[in-house]
Amino acid sequence: MSQLLPSAPSPTAAPIPIGTTVTLDQHARLLDRNLLIGGAPWRLLRLPGGSREVVERWRGGGEVHAGEERFARTLVQQGLLHPRFHGGYDVDVLDVIVPVFNDVDGLRSLLSSLRGLHVTVVDDGSADAATVRDCASEIGAALVRLDENRGPAGARNAGASATSRPLIWFIDADVVLDDPLELLDRLQHHFADPLLSAVAPRVRGAGGASIRDEFEQRFSPLDMGVHSTIVVPGGPVGYVPGACLLIRRTSFGDGFDETLRLGEDVDLVWRLHDQGWLVRYDARAVVTHPARPDWRRWWSQRVGYGTSSGELARRHGRRLAPFRADVWTLIAWANAVAGQPAVASRVVRAAHGRLRSKLAETTDDPDLVAGAVVGRGMVLAGGPLARSAVRTYGPLILLSALHPKVRRRALLVFAVGTAWRWRATKVRPGDVVLGVADDLAYGLGVYRGVWRSRSLDAIKPHVTKSSLGLREMLGLRPREEPGDR
Repeated sequence: MSQLLPSAPSPTAAPIPIGTTVTLDQHARLLDRNLLIGGAPWRLLRLPGGSREVVERWRGGGEVHAGEERFARTLVQQGLLHPRFHGGYDVDVLDVIVPVFNDVDGLRSLLSSLRGLHVTVVDDGSADAATVRDCASEIGAALVRLDENRGPAGARNAGASATSRPLIWFIDADVVLDDPLELLDRLQHHFADPLLSAVAPRVRGAGGASIRDEFEQRFSPLDMGVHSTIVVPGGPVGYVPGACLLIRRTSFGDGFDETLRLGEDVDLVWRLHDQGWLVRYDARAVVTHPARPDWRRWWSQRVGYGTSSGELARRHGRRLAPFRADVWTLIAWANAVAGQPAVASRVVRAAHGRLRSKLAETTDDPDLVAGAVVGRGMVLAGGPLARSAVRTYGPLILLSALHPKVRRRALLVFAVGTAWRWRATKVRPGDVVLGVADDLAYGLGVYRGVWRSRSLDAIKPHVTKSSLGLREMLGLRPREEPGDR
C-alpha cells in the first residue's frame, strides 16, 4: 500500500513574492504577439493582455513586480519560469540521513565529508555492524540499527522517523560530495518556495579508468541531464533519484513505500506531484556516484531498473507507458519507417493546415506558429519515439530483425533509437557497445517486471486522440454540422 502524503498549499495562496528574481526557462519561446511555448510538460500558452512585455523582462532574469505575483506563480507551476531565491544555508534546520548496507568503505568516505552536520546513519542489516557503528561514532553521528534488511525505502523511513528537523537530506552511502556545504548552499534556498517539497542535484558517474567507468560518467542512469527544471511525470525530467534528495519534512508524510525494493524514489516523486507539491532538479549542483564494481552487478542494476517498471505501472498506470503520442503522429512515423513517406507528409501537412486555419484570426503569423507547434509535436517526435521503442522493446526489435522482410526497418529503428542517446555528445566506440547492452538489460527487466506484476501497463503505449480528423487528413471538406446550415 502506498504511503500517505499531505497536500501542498494552494498555488493561489502562495504567489511568488514581489522582488523575487525569476528567469524564463531556456527552452521556452515567445511566438507571435501573445503566445508562449515550452514548459514541463510542453505546451502552447496564450498570454493575457499586456503580459508579453513582462515575460520579455523575465527572459534573462528579472524581478517580480507588484501585480505580477500570481502570473509568476502560474508560469512557475508550468515549468516556464524558474525563481531564484536568495539566502545561505542553515545546517541546524536539516537532518542528514545516510542509509547503508554493507558498504563500509563508501560510508567512511562519505561521513568524513559530513562533519559538522546533523547526521544519522541507518545500518540496514549490514553484516559488519560493529564497523558501521565505529564509522558513525568517529564523526559523532547518531546510529539507527535495523536487524533485518528493509531496503532503501525502509532504511530512509527509519532515519526520518528517528529525526525531527524541518528538512531531511537523504544521501546514499556510495554518493561522493566534493563540498557538502557548497552543495547545500545551492539546494537549500529553493525551499523559500512554500510549494517546494524536494530538490535533487545532478548525479554523475564518478568516472575511472575502465570503459564501464567512462560510460557511467557520461551516461549514468541517475544523471537527469544538464538542464535545471521542475520534475513532472511526462516532462523533460520525469523523476529524480533518491540517492541524494533534500526534502521538506512536512511534505514527507509516511515517506517511501516500503513494499517497493526498486523504484521507490520514482513513486515518491510522483505521489508528491499528485499532492500538488513541486519537485525541482538543479543541474548546477553536482554529486558523483560510482559505477557498479563488476560487469555482473552492472548488468543486474540495469535489469533491476527495468524490473521496477512493472510494480510502478500498477500504481501509476499510463505514466509508465513506453511512449505517449497521438494517433496521427504514430501513423505518420509508422508509414515513414515502412517506406511510405507520402502518407507521413500528408499527415504533417494536414495537421499544419488545420492549426494554421484555427490560429488565422488570433495571430499575426499563423504559418510560423503552426510550423513551430507541428514541428515540435510531429516532425521532431521521431527521435524520441525511436529512443523509447528501443529502450522498452529493444530485445523484440532485434528478434524481429531475424525476419528478412522486416530486417532493414527493424535495424533502422534500433539504430535511430540507439543513436538518439548521443545526439548532443561525442560518441566513443565503447559507448555503442555499452549503450546497446544498457538498453537490452533494461528491456529484459521490463518484461520481467510485467511478468511479476501481471500488468501490461509498462509495455502499452499511450495513444491519445487527435483533433485532426480523417476527412481533413484526406483533404476532404469537413462535415457540416446541423447548426451550420
